[in-house]
Amino acid sequence: MHRLILLLATVVLCLPLLVGVAQADSDPYVPNPGIEATYFQPGPWAVTERLGFGCCDSTGAKFDLWHPSELEARHSIVVWGDGTGAVPKQYSYLLRHLASWGFVVVATENQQTGSGQEIIESLDFLLKQAADPASVFYRKLDPDSVGAMGHSQGASGVLNALKRAQGRIKTAVPLELPARVWCLTGNWCPDTSTLTASSVFLVNGSEDSLISPSHQPLPWQTSGLQSNQAFFEAIPAHLPKVWATLNGPNHNDVQGQPTCAGASFPCTTGVYGYLGYPTAWLMSQLRGDAKARRAFVVGGELSTPSANWSNQSTNLN
Repeated sequence: MHRLILLLATVVLCLPLLVGVAQADSDPYVPNPGIEATYFQPGPWAVTERLGFGCCDSTGAKFDLWHPSELEARHSIVVWGDGTGAVPKQYSYLLRHLASWGFVVVATENQQTGSGQEIIESLDFLLKQAADPASVFYRKLDPDSVGAMGHSQGASGVLNALKRAQGRIKTAVPLELPARVWCLTGNWCPDTSTLTASSVFLVNGSEDSLISPSHQPLPWQTSGLQSNQAFFEAIPAHLPKVWATLNGPNHNDVQGQPTCAGASFPCTTGVYGYLGYPTAWLMSQLRGDAKARRAFVVGGELSTPSANWSNQSTNLN
């Protein structure tokens, strides 16, 4: 049975490799009016994409970048973690969207980011660029305003990076965080109960019940962290934390370009729902955007009944 579980884990977590196999797309996503609708739209910056911009992390993988074409001083940074077997350009619609709101996004091309080490190395690389007078990023970045976002194994990676970073990463947005049963090796099984600083916004799709389920039959204290509810509840109460489930998406919708036609299997709707609130969260946590923050407080916009969202949970006031 143990071998069967490992085999299933290998097959399912490597599904991002099956590019181009997608389900039919649904009608376009209609965001909640207000804050989600605002950040669902592209931001005011034109965006430059730089694939293979720099070399390299400790595995030899290059770094890809998405950033505002006209850089101003003190841009916030977002480090990205790939899903198993995926590379950053498979998430280019989402990463370009973040850059349009003024973030400089850096991502290792490493396809095994669960430990968080290579994600930290991508941050170190970009901060070296900010200190180099010959670099386009010289004095253009804010080292005290860093967030992390990742998908699947990369969602585990950004939580591990949060702990490794010793306070340098202020917030994490794990997308489709795998239950701990899917960890093929122990070095990328995150334990949110051990977090001591920073904030977390968990997002999962309702159809991703195999890899990133919303709930689990038994309490996490007895059965381990096997669901988004368990990961959320285990985060210490003194840390800002939010969890919400997108109604409809499956494991790889976040790769939509923006529809499922550009995503790996399984995908049901595309990237749409991953644009508005995750961007608003980064704006609130990294840029001090008070309006964006109001979406996440108890009784705020995200907490209200919605056709798009369920399991809305927050401890922000």
